[in-house]
Amino acid sequence: MAAKDELGRAGEDRAVAYLEASGYRIIDRNWRCPQGEVDIVAVRGATLAVVEVKTRRSLAFGHPLEAIDARKAQRLWRLAAAWIAVHPEQARGKRLRLDAIAIVGAEPATAALEHVEDAL
Repeated sequence: MAAKDELGRAGEDRAVAYLEASGYRIIDRNWRCPQGEVDIVAVRGATLAVVEVKTRRSLAFGHPLEAIDARKAQRLWRLAAAWIAVHPEQARGKRLRLDAIAIVGAEPATAALEHVEDAL
């Protein structure tokens, strides 16, 4: 696995641990369809959160959330709708929300984590 992929996977693992500690139940990870991939799908109460995780070792190339531009946000909405179409029973009665988690630091397990709810 490439170093970039390992960093991303470690960041997603950290995001999952954070979400679980915050009362979310993780119901899917790295779900793929022809349009792309959803990093994390989580539920807390009546909210279904589709979560995009961005991990960086430093801010040298900008904040991780800057990578989520308008085009990427539209794509994430389409992916969320595709996930719901395949999993309607898990989405029934839930409010859909797109969140973003940014992780910045040399070691993802201890790096700074920022969770932005309703980010997109």
